[in-house]
Amino acid sequence: QVQLVESGGGLVQPGGSLRLSCVASGSISSINHMGWYRQGPGKERELVARITIDGTINYADSVKGRFTISRDNAKTTIDLQMNSLKPEDTGVYYCNANLVPTGGIYSRYYWGQGTQVTVSS
Repeated sequence: QVQLVESGGGLVQPGGSLRLSCVASGSISSINHMGWYRQGPGKERELVARITIDGTINYADSVKGRFTISRDNAKTTIDLQMNSLKPEDTGVYYCNANLVPTGGIYSRYYWGQGTQVTVSS
């Protein structure tokens, strides 16, 4: 069993900051990449930020310079520091991981349950 558990969402005023965390746990052999997606009201789910096994980081253009993704040394926890938040950042943020479960051969995608981020005055 593999689980991704997110925490850290909430309500914040425009210009404020939030920090999201995601912990991957369970029977994991290796993790290829982990990242954050979000889905705003009436919008499709989109990639926000991702970090690969070798440390390569990608950001959506809309969050560059404002959001920072990081991970711990064990590479099973990622954080998303979100600064200068805007109303258009509102949405459900999902943790995503591409990993090989213990005893498996092929990698699979896993998703967290999502955490709500609301940016409003």
